[in-house]
Amino acid sequence: MGWDRNERSLPSQVEDRLVDSGHSRLSQLGYKQELKRDLSVFSNFAFSFSIISVITGITTLYNSGLTNGGPLVLVYGWLIAGGFSMVVGLSMAEICSSYPTSGGLYYWSAQLAGRSWAPFASWMTGWFNIVGQWAVTASIDFSLAQMIQVIILLSTGGANGGGYEASKYVVIAFHGGILLIHAILNSLPISVLSFFGQLAALWNIAGVFVLMLLIPLVATERASAKFVFTHFNTDSAEGIQSKPYIFLLGLLMSQYTLTGYDASAHMTEETKSADVNGPRGIISAIGISVLVGWGYIIGITFAVTNIPHLLSPTNDAGGYAIAEVFYQAFKSRYGSGVGGIICLGVVAVAIFFCGMSSVTSNSRMAYAFSRDGAMPFSSFWHKVNSQEVPLNAVWLSAVISFCMALTSLGSLVAFQAMVSIAVIGLYIAYALPIFFRVTLARKSFIPGPFNLGRFGILVGWVAVLWVATISVLFSLPVAYPITTKTLNYTPVAVGGLLFLTVFSWIVSARHWFKGPITNIDK
Repeated sequence: MGWDRNERSLPSQVEDRLVDSGHSRLSQLGYKQELKRDLSVFSNFAFSFSIISVITGITTLYNSGLTNGGPLVLVYGWLIAGGFSMVVGLSMAEICSSYPTSGGLYYWSAQLAGRSWAPFASWMTGWFNIVGQWAVTASIDFSLAQMIQVIILLSTGGANGGGYEASKYVVIAFHGGILLIHAILNSLPISVLSFFGQLAALWNIAGVFVLMLLIPLVATERASAKFVFTHFNTDSAEGIQSKPYIFLLGLLMSQYTLTGYDASAHMTEETKSADVNGPRGIISAIGISVLVGWGYIIGITFAVTNIPHLLSPTNDAGGYAIAEVFYQAFKSRYGSGVGGIICLGVVAVAIFFCGMSSVTSNSRMAYAFSRDGAMPFSSFWHKVNSQEVPLNAVWLSAVISFCMALTSLGSLVAFQAMVSIAVIGLYIAYALPIFFRVTLARKSFIPGPFNLGRFGILVGWVAVLWVATISVLFSLPVAYPITTKTLNYTPVAVGGLLFLTVFSWIVSARHWFKGPITNIDK
């Protein structure tokens, strides 16, 4: 397992020092260089790291972790999910090194499934990937809209002081405005986005370290180390008595956060030496996220002393646990929660950067998928402007993500079902090429500079089994008794996507979609 710069058994692979290795490999795969190749390894890492954004995922889903197991599950569940996410990432990095294209996952599936299965494998992987990405963007920007709502609530007196509680229509308006800004930013040249991406990575790292130290230091009451590392909360789980079941549900916060690192693969056609730096981006984004995220969880949990109060909708933050922790930490010491509101602002900026990077990744996937003719009006979405930006794909991604969030106006249950595709849809898309790698392409796969050597098959199978496991976990009921309001609609949403994807293949796509299409001769 490791990096091999000197030997690479890919066809016609003769190292040309004057030509970027990623550009050379892209040509071998049959694609023209249409996007500007200007990203460094740090910039590539920054996009994935900003989408994972531990400060975003942990902050917005801390309620789920506190409810299902509390501190013990938060602390150790993060390490479990992080370890298995790294396994998935290692397998993806190995394949990325061999096929560094913006299409990423769906292209990998086509190459690994063999000629007869390539079109179907590519079709399934691509649609799960792109719909999952759109759902991720919808979820991230909706989380930011909710964060803005909470900041306004606390700034105007809190839920117990007559503070302003924005309606669902105001929240969706926030969401639309955020997506509009993200689409505008993503219309700028990649050099500008690279700057914002690096700024986002630095903001996330600095924000985590500031908050994990500041909040417990400011709080007048702090939890003991025993509470943080051993307390298992069973009092808040809705009708669930089984501790193992509660523990498994508690893993969902961690696994939801640790997703989106396929962005490094989708940015490879804009990354220098992509066959090396793409895999580095994936692995480093996961590894650093696991480390800083664990520190953030521990630091914040030391400021947790009353779980029922933090989860209560009658607290000042309206039941938003971390917002209440921040607000009360400063209010208890200084008599004012302004400092806590500023800390929430730090989180809000991180979420904003997270959404921005997510739209970037979405647009590159849409660009590549349409380049291969898989999407309706593909020739339109595939166009790039004079600055080598896939502008139409950027705005398509923003509009579809906004439409997904409109389901929240009907009910949050419907929106949560839509968002569930963000995790399961993406991880299924992650697992499919890995599955083909360890089965159909077990003997024919030709590794790139980064490879797992003789451990590749073992690591791949562990990754596939983990994805199968979390797909079941995300489908389990999260509350009992099961009613229309407590039913977990994840299987319905993901099953619906599966049905539509297979149905469209049988009825139409199998007659015209042939998988990735080379364009180097055009």
